[in-house]
Amino acid sequence: MNARLFIGVVLLRFFCAGFAAAAPPQSHSQGMVFIPNGAYLAFFINAVVKTPKVPKGNESVLRTPVAVRSFWMDRYPVTRAEFLRFVVANPKWRRSRVTPLFADDHYLEDWKSDFLLNKRAGDDSRAPVTQVSWFAAHAYCEAQGKELPIIDQWEYVAGDLGRNKAAASGSALAWYSKPNAKRIASVDSAPVNGFGVHGLIGLVWEWTLDFNSATVGDESREGGASDGNLFCGNGSQGALDSTDYASFMRYSLRNSLKANYTTKNLGFRCVKEIDP
Repeated sequence: MNARLFIGVVLLRFFCAGFAAAAPPQSHSQGMVFIPNGAYLAFFINAVVKTPKVPKGNESVLRTPVAVRSFWMDRYPVTRAEFLRFVVANPKWRRSRVTPLFADDHYLEDWKSDFLLNKRAGDDSRAPVTQVSWFAAHAYCEAQGKELPIIDQWEYVAGDLGRNKAAASGSALAWYSKPNAKRIASVDSAPVNGFGVHGLIGLVWEWTLDFNSATVGDESREGGASDGNLFCGNGSQGALDSTDYASFMRYSLRNSLKANYTTKNLGFRCVKEIDP
């Protein structure tokens, strides 16, 4: 085995074995799943880090294990019924009152009115809310005492510690290749992964806190370049696994968004940090 690849594998196993063994805290967050400490392989290498050329097919040698601290994550995406309760309690986020700066013209466009969910027959209250901007999603999570997940948290949970990796990747690509469903299924019907989280992939795309911060020009993960215009030109150069099409599609989508955008297949869920 290539020595650098061996070292990378050892580091990843150290992170996963050492951190994932952490016991969940005694307190319980309703509707949330405890995600233990761990690590995942970063999709991007920092553009300013000088690295030797890597033979084609061995790009994963340089992928860096990223440590992720334990946290709580919503078991399901936020539903239309849950978001309705939020807009009732927070008038400025009602469809008729939202400021254009914080949401485009399609905000909650699929609702019949400020307080009526359906334009069509049937009960969609358990479907994930979509056509919400990053600003609205962020405000909702804050109102619950939570936050939007950062990309590292979202990708760590989506990676599922490598469980059923080939099948999961195939399912993700199959879903990404399909046109938007005319009617989004209930969150209860969504696939569940090994962490117990439902519908990260296969239901709707999801906002993250740092959705447009693909690292392309700064060595610090906290202070990385966040200009989405850089992604198309530099993103493929920073990606270290040219076969990981599913991840590349997610990063491409995130970096095509602006915070006031709303689309028919974009929702969100919240996370909650664990106090030290």
